[in-house]
Amino acid sequence: MMEFPRRALLGGAAGLALGGTPLGAQALRHDLLIRGGEVVDPSQNLRGRRDVAIRNGLVVAVEPEIPAEAALQVIDATGKLVLPGLVDLHAHVYPEVSAIGLPADELVPWTATTTYVSAGDAGSSTFSLFRHAVLARSRTRLLGFVHIANFGLAGFPVGEMLNIDHAMVELAAKTAAENRDVCLGIKVRMTTEVVGSNGLEPLRRAVQAAALAGPWARVMCHIGNAPGAIAEVLDLLRPGDILTHAYSGAGNNTVQNGRVVPAALEAKRRGVVIDVGHGGGSFDYTVFEPARDQGFGPDTISSDIHAVSGNTPGLPFLPWVMSKFLNNGYTLEQVVAMATVAPARIIDRVEKLGTLQAGAPGDVAILELVREPVEFVDTRNNRRRGEQWLKPVQTVKAGRPFGRPFPSPFAWP
Repeated sequence: MMEFPRRALLGGAAGLALGGTPLGAQALRHDLLIRGGEVVDPSQNLRGRRDVAIRNGLVVAVEPEIPAEAALQVIDATGKLVLPGLVDLHAHVYPEVSAIGLPADELVPWTATTTYVSAGDAGSSTFSLFRHAVLARSRTRLLGFVHIANFGLAGFPVGEMLNIDHAMVELAAKTAAENRDVCLGIKVRMTTEVVGSNGLEPLRRAVQAAALAGPWARVMCHIGNAPGAIAEVLDLLRPGDILTHAYSGAGNNTVQNGRVVPAALEAKRRGVVIDVGHGGGSFDYTVFEPARDQGFGPDTISSDIHAVSGNTPGLPFLPWVMSKFLNNGYTLEQVVAMATVAPARIIDRVEKLGTLQAGAPGDVAILELVREPVEFVDTRNNRRRGEQWLKPVQTVKAGRPFGRPFPSPFAWP
């Protein structure tokens, strides 16, 4: 499906051989042209057949027709969906140090994701290595939350908050503030098995650290089987903070006896972000469906992909998680928005991230909308049938497609 115009290649090569201008310097305007696909960009209320041109790592044109001769490299996306590169607000992409982290670039064939947020893999003692050894060497764009526990998730599966001494407020705040360009705030896991007898104290310290780091810093609060009353956890979250695993069904959670707890609805009303965070144990249809019907639907769709969850029957790869919502009450435009522009606005670090507007990063997810009977399973073995699913086809980061032919120079971007 990827083509190099023969005349352009031969002409460019001849020009170089004769001492002429570099390949494409005069004849070619665009580095990459994605032709013939159905563009779905909720940021522009756009859905329709368009061609997308990328130059110097940025989107430069989205038009009904752009000649193939105007680009060095062409991808034929006929019959496919062309979306902004997917943005996953909750993932675990710190391999080697985080006990469950995966290399982001290796996930691309299954995820079509160009931006991942590391959800607390690193704490104040390990964030520097995440930044300099992982983030800096990744083609996939990476950002992260600093875990309130100073060693992050390096001790998984042992609960990192069983010893409250590891919740070092000032160090977490300092780490977040010094890495504001790539850090979104503070992560904490509020599950009884993780916090033990420490109750709400880890969350209180996470909120304190975020406030100390600055008004921009958010708290991402993992909620499972909550310690104590769920309302006490929810009431500590501030506008802009993120409640992830909102539909986990782990027990003491947002839906009880088929009803959304009032504190959860109030949290959503005051601006707490409601995030899916599917994972290997955190998405239950019997929790989500009543929540959806009672006004507690998600603001963002995220995967919680990691070394354990990726091998579970729920298959929490972002396009597959999106497909579950596409078959359960949400339109394609809504689903795409919750995995592109909505999390990008929360990240708020990269201009026009999550869009295909002119000047946006040249990040593109090409997916096929497969129309056939399909069965989905949640993390509690509840099953739902659907009629369509999203299949990754090709991923482009900053105008460079993943896979062969390899970009030259490969190191950029």
